[in-house]
Amino acid sequence: MSKIVSDTSVIINGQLITHIESGSIKNSEIIIPQAVFDELQSQASGNKKQGFVGLENIRRLKELSGNYGLVMSIKGEHPSIEDIHLADSGRIDALIADLAKQLDATLYTSDNVQYLVAQAKGLETVFLQPVIKNGSMEFLRFFDSETMSVHLKENQCPLAKKGKPGEFLLTKLSDDILSRSYLETISSQILDFAHMSDSSTVEISKVGATVVQHEDYRIAITYPPFSESFEITIVHPIVKLSLDDYTVSEKLMTRFSEGAEGIVISGAPGSGKSTLASGLANFYHSKGKIVKTFESPRDLQVDPGITQYNKLDGSFDNAADILLLVRPDYTVFDEVRRREDFKTFADLRLTGVGMVGVVHANSPLDAIQRFIGKIELGIIPNVLDTVVFVKDGEIKKVYDLELKVKVPTGMTESDLARPVIEIRNFEDNTLEHEIYTFGEENVIVPVPSKVQKFGIEKLAEDKIRETFKRYDPGVQVEILSDNRVKVMVDKQYIASIIGKGGSNINEIEKYLNVHVDVVEKNSKSLPLSSNNLSFTFSESKTALLLTVSREFASMLADLCANGKFVSSVRIGKKGQIKIPKRSDTGRLLVELSSSQSDIQIFLKDF
Repeated sequence: MSKIVSDTSVIINGQLITHIESGSIKNSEIIIPQAVFDELQSQASGNKKQGFVGLENIRRLKELSGNYGLVMSIKGEHPSIEDIHLADSGRIDALIADLAKQLDATLYTSDNVQYLVAQAKGLETVFLQPVIKNGSMEFLRFFDSETMSVHLKENQCPLAKKGKPGEFLLTKLSDDILSRSYLETISSQILDFAHMSDSSTVEISKVGATVVQHEDYRIAITYPPFSESFEITIVHPIVKLSLDDYTVSEKLMTRFSEGAEGIVISGAPGSGKSTLASGLANFYHSKGKIVKTFESPRDLQVDPGITQYNKLDGSFDNAADILLLVRPDYTVFDEVRRREDFKTFADLRLTGVGMVGVVHANSPLDAIQRFIGKIELGIIPNVLDTVVFVKDGEIKKVYDLELKVKVPTGMTESDLARPVIEIRNFEDNTLEHEIYTFGEENVIVPVPSKVQKFGIEKLAEDKIRETFKRYDPGVQVEILSDNRVKVMVDKQYIASIIGKGGSNINEIEKYLNVHVDVVEKNSKSLPLSSNNLSFTFSESKTALLLTVSREFASMLADLCANGKFVSSVRIGKKGQIKIPKRSDTGRLLVELSSSQSDIQIFLKDF
């Protein structure tokens, strides 16, 4: 009888059994190395699925051997503790090959490395190509074009989230109760494919949990002792968006293109953070930048020219050492969660690498809060310059961070000055929060929209109020900038303040040496100003375009419609104001105006 030594791979994938049942293996002694048996026993004791599968297949081999004229035996020495510790380095495979040589037997394997080593040693060897038993992946039948994720749990009906981020519905796919054996079949098929296909990889393998990335499907398999029952969750992105598909203001697009190098994308799970991160990665790649990603698992939908890195030896810190050698312009760090992840993100940013991080948070402020305590407070603005909050697949808010030495808002004594991180709304530059050290604690303090005035600013406000009190005793004054104020009075007094042809307000402005916007009290009426700019109107697929003379480029202007204030906007470099149709400003402008004649633009800068 011929002698066949089988290695671990052909036992687990069942190819040896398949060839016996097909009749291609006859009159042979099937030798299971003791090292293979011990390895499978160790895996089963650790509750790893491949261990149970392998032991079950050995039992089946023993049953088949008598029916097909075969003899099955276990031979060889038990591996030592050192052999077990070096198993990942190929020590067990070497013991199997040595046994085949000693017994003058043919080695059967499905491991390509084992096959090449055996040939190099001059051993007679047969490579059994692993195959997927059912042709296509069973889990794919649960997906359609609207399915975001599928949730399969033992003794439960199959469920799926259908729709899009922020607008999905949890749907029961059928009334069938899923059995453990069915889920194990799906799991085995997924793992078999992962071990034989370049398009599928095992990203995480722990006792009780396995994560596989199959093409663009992220598959999480959990089972006891980690979870109380067998469960498979498969997540699949249903859309791939570019940056142009988002409502991005011209100002923010300029920031992404020219200024932002420490970007954090925040949002709740399923809000569309990773989709935006993929869009940014592809955007930078299209601009001729070298872009890499840090992911575990690697599931971002990026262009082929972008290299996706996983953890190196279980750590992104080790991967960072390699990353610096390949000199990327931008790195997308998907899912910054652990303390060491924040440290790695900060270290890479401070070396000059442009960073885009994805952080789970319910608000952009929470995303900033997660960095406090993990890196020094003073270097946070050097690490983060743009914080983007995503909700329901859209950019909802953007923060800008800057470090200043000042007296915190609300304090009055000059000796209380300290380093303060200002958090401003990126679009209108409004100061919303401040971060500073108070006592021994780092605190984030909200800045109220109306802050009590002190010193020179209060004197100026009182002077302006006195000037207009002779028209309206209840006048309200708001200082907008060093050369611009807003005066709010009752409607009945507006005409007398303006005067015929604006003569009276012009005299008041010369006296105060500031520009004055007169508006109706408790109203968002447009400022009554003589700085009405002429413009041309057009629209693109996604935006409303208002074009004024280029001499007003980069200046601020008030946008009004039918006498109602809409928004303050920044005029672009070419004299163009671009308003995304889907933005709040765009919707309000369309709602208030029916033609170009209903729209007015008032210059704010002088």
